[in-house]
Amino acid sequence: MISNTMAAALNEQIALEAHASSLYLSMSSWCEQEGLTGCAQFMRRQSEEEREHMLRIFDYVNERNAHALTPATHQPKHKFESVQKMFEEVYAHEKKVTAAIMKLVEQCYKEPDHTTLLFLQWYVEEQREEEALMSTLMDKIKLIGTGGQSLYYIDKEVERLNATEMAAEAEGAE
Repeated sequence: MISNTMAAALNEQIALEAHASSLYLSMSSWCEQEGLTGCAQFMRRQSEEEREHMLRIFDYVNERNAHALTPATHQPKHKFESVQKMFEEVYAHEKKVTAAIMKLVEQCYKEPDHTTLLFLQWYVEEQREEEALMSTLMDKIKLIGTGGQSLYYIDKEVERLNATEMAAEAEGAE
């Protein structure tokens, strides 16, 4: 059993993960409309990952005899100034998710709730990986610049990065 305070905090995280999934799916659609198929595929995969993160917490809350709440959804942003700005938003959002996870970890120490703390360790590592991935991606985008063919090269670099990530996931699943 988890405390009401912890259940409420975890339900807030469920909502944050659901919003990320929805936002990233919206970004995927925008990329598709802009002809950025590599970016669209990458954002679609990110959306699916965020949904998995949400469901993992959702199941944990119910498993601990609390009540996981299905989050209300609202229309996410669906137009972006540029692919560069879009990825800046992704990176900022990942930092926001990391901060929320760290707040949950702090709550675990405060209560204390060692079981939830152990459960959250996976998220701590996942967010470290997500921020590193987005930081690397932002560095590549900056290197490519904003010249006439930059969108093509950004799309190809994101497509390559996505393929590398998918291969690593497949290898880890074996």
